[in-house]
Amino acid sequence: MMRNGQSDRRPTRREVLRTLTTSAAAFALPWPSHADATMNVKIVKVESFPISYPVIGRFKFFEGPPGHPMGRAAVVVKLKADNGAVGWGQSVPIPKWSYETLETVHSTLTRHLTPELLGRDPFDVEGIHAAMNRAVAPSFSTGQPICKAGVDLALFDLTGKLLKQSASNRWNRIGRDRLTLSWTLNPRTLDEVEPLIAQGLGRGYRHFNVKVAPDQKFDLELCRLVKRLVPAGFLWADANGGYDLETALAVAPKLADLGVPVLEQPLPANRLTGYRRLKKQGALPIIMDEGVVSSVELEEFIKLDLLDGVAMKPARCGGITEARRQIEIVQRAGLMFLGSGLTDPDISLAASLVLYGAYDLKYPAALNGPQFLSGSILNHPFEVKNGELMLPRGHGLGLEVDESKLRELLVKDL
Repeated sequence: MMRNGQSDRRPTRREVLRTLTTSAAAFALPWPSHADATMNVKIVKVESFPISYPVIGRFKFFEGPPGHPMGRAAVVVKLKADNGAVGWGQSVPIPKWSYETLETVHSTLTRHLTPELLGRDPFDVEGIHAAMNRAVAPSFSTGQPICKAGVDLALFDLTGKLLKQSASNRWNRIGRDRLTLSWTLNPRTLDEVEPLIAQGLGRGYRHFNVKVAPDQKFDLELCRLVKRLVPAGFLWADANGGYDLETALAVAPKLADLGVPVLEQPLPANRLTGYRRLKKQGALPIIMDEGVVSSVELEEFIKLDLLDGVAMKPARCGGITEARRQIEIVQRAGLMFLGSGLTDPDISLAASLVLYGAYDLKYPAALNGPQFLSGSILNHPFEVKNGELMLPRGHGLGLEVDESKLRELLVKDL
C-alpha cells in the first residue's frame, strides 16, 4: 500500500530506537572540513541590519491593529572574514508565531552573540553554536533559535564561498534543481476562497495549504470547497496548534474523508499526551512544527511515538545546520519530511530552497514569502514561474546581496 507517494509500512519501535542511537555519531562533522589545510581565516566583523519588507495580501500572522499594518520584519546578518570574504544570513521573527521580535533579535545579535563570533574560525560551526548557546541559554529547547538561525546561515554562506562549493556540492547530494510550491489560504469567510484560489492558479500554483482551527465546521467546509475547486492538488491542513484535543480527534477523520493527506500541528506544542492519542487514532498523518526546535526533542518525540513527520523550517530550529540534521533523523526513522517556512524573504528563503532541494523534497513546499512579500535585497530576486522556484546554484547560499536595496528597507527607529 502507498499513501502520499510513500509506503504505509512504518519501521518497528526497535528499528526506530536503533536509528536514533546512531544519529549523533552520524553528525559529528555536519559540514565538510577545510578544502585546504592552509586555509586559516577568522571572523573580524559582524553587522546586524533590522529591515522590514512590505506585505501584500492578507496573512494572519502579519495583521496589526486597525490602521497600523505590519511589515515582514527581518534582521540581516553580515559576517566578514579577515581575508575579505563575506557571508550573509537572515533571522525572520514573527511575534504572532513565536516569542522573538525584531527588537530582541537585533539586540541579542549585537550585544550577546557578536562578542562570541569575533576572532573565531567560521568553520568551527559546532564550537560557535556551543558558544552562542552559552551566551543565550535554552529553556525547554534552544534559546532564541530564530535569532541564531541568522548567524548559522551567514556561517554557511561564508564557508561555502571560502570552499567555493554550493550546498549540494558540500553535502555530496544531487537532489533537484527546482521546487514546486504550495499556495497558502487563510480566508476569513468562505466567499473569499474561490478568488484566492483563482489568484494562486493565475500565478501557476496547483497545490494549496490551508490554515485551520479552531472552528471545525468552517474548516471542513473550507477543505471541501478547496478539494472541489482543485481536486488534483495536494491539500495540506495546518492548525498552528489551534485545536483542543477533543476537536482535533473529531476533525481528523473528517478531514481524511475529504481527501486531506496530512494534519500539521493540530495541538499546542506542549500537549504531548494529546499527540499520542492522535497518533494512536491514526486518522491522518500527524505532522509537528512549532514543537520541534532541536534534535533532542525530535528524538524524544519519535521515541514516544507522537508524530508521523515534521514540517521543516530552518528559521525555526536555529539554521540550516540543525535543520539538515533533523531531516536525516526523520528520513532514517521512515517518517515524512515536509518543507515549510516562516514567510521567508531572500536569504532565509535561499536556505530553505537549497536544503529541501538537496534532500529531494517529495511534496509541494509551503514557502509563501513570494506570495505575501514585496521588495528584495538581492541582485537577482527569486521569481516564481509556473508555481516553482529554481534553486540558487552559486557558492554558499548562492545569492548576491545589493546593499543599496538593503538600506532602503532599514528600520531606523530601533
